[in-house]
Amino acid sequence: MIEKIAEKIKKNGGNLYLVGGAIRDELLGKTQFDEDYCITGLTQERFKELFPEAKWIGKSFGVFQLEKKEFALARSEIKKGIGHTEFDVMLDPEISIEEDLRRRDITINAIAKDMITGEIIDPFGGREDIENKKIRYISNHFSEDPLRVYRVARFAATLEFDVDERTIKIMKNMKQELKSLSKERVFLELRKALIAKKPSIFFRVLKKAEVLDVHFKEIYDLVGSLQPEKYHPEGDSYEHTMQVLDKVAEYTEDETLRFAALVHDLGKGTTPKESYPHHYGHDKRGVALVQNLGERIGLPSKWIKYGKVAAKEHMLGGIFRKMSPGKQVSYIERVEKTEIGLEGMQLIVNADREGRGNYKETEEEKKNSQFLEIGKECIQTINAKKIIEKYGKIEGKQFGELLHQERIAWLKQKNIDF
Repeated sequence: MIEKIAEKIKKNGGNLYLVGGAIRDELLGKTQFDEDYCITGLTQERFKELFPEAKWIGKSFGVFQLEKKEFALARSEIKKGIGHTEFDVMLDPEISIEEDLRRRDITINAIAKDMITGEIIDPFGGREDIENKKIRYISNHFSEDPLRVYRVARFAATLEFDVDERTIKIMKNMKQELKSLSKERVFLELRKALIAKKPSIFFRVLKKAEVLDVHFKEIYDLVGSLQPEKYHPEGDSYEHTMQVLDKVAEYTEDETLRFAALVHDLGKGTTPKESYPHHYGHDKRGVALVQNLGERIGLPSKWIKYGKVAAKEHMLGGIFRKMSPGKQVSYIERVEKTEIGLEGMQLIVNADREGRGNYKETEEEKKNSQFLEIGKECIQTINAKKIIEKYGKIEGKQFGELLHQERIAWLKQKNIDF
């Protein structure tokens, strides 16, 4: 069908090109999810005449939807104010595909393919940068759109590419205008970054560009937050957090759990320096910090709930088998009732234990943090039915107390090797 559209456009004096991410992914050998097309040589009115079934979804930008794909007329842009959306757009059939590509952000996104001839148009060396796994800005027009800072960091994470130094430098100079971005745009880039194989790259790039503190101050505050070197040879709390985040990403594709891993240690960023390398009470302090971060960048309530539980409960999870049976049962019951659940919390605790560089943990340390299996068995074995069978019908607070005590007794009988 695209071939017929291309041929019709060609017969009427225009050209159709596949552009942007679709070409990048094609060159990377990845599955193409989005196909965006650029048209040169036609006006909006002429395109609409040729394809009356096309839906006009962006008149100011010359964008149409046809066959469930987007077709945009070649355009140029002039910045007119501060922010991601402050541009004057010029549509002109005389604008070439090379001119349209120039307004884009990075070279790997500025490649086009002629849909008639199959010719690849690559005026800025995007193919070479793909081969070299490099992200590089096209021109000084890059600095006109602050969202590009987060896009670069996100592409670095999803593609596992390096960002060239000149691009990092121009990102640094865009720091002030980042504040003009909407919560929605910041969250969207964060969400895309978190589903990457190594989501830590997103934050590492922002840190290198010295802009991490604009929207992710709680993460930035972890930088330089010293930890006991014996147990954390990886370095400060920031480095530990990055390693924990990537560990959880190895375990699950659940973006909400990945976010929980990212914020589990936020409390360490507020530890007084005179207390280093210890971080007493950071688990409790972290809860409010997760809430602050979530509200500032408009995170879904589910993300905030997951993050707050991870911050509050990860420490006790790490020493579960050192606790008394009573405290163990309280932990199991408390976590099991949260949205993150015992399964999710176990992933966070495991990653917290493993995200410590070359630290060699003992078998005892590993065993101390394992609560999932015993917790599930306890909840399933000693349930409401068991209490009713043993004590008859009991209501209110007494029922909950009996359930709790019976679970403690059950744990003691299991003769766990504490």
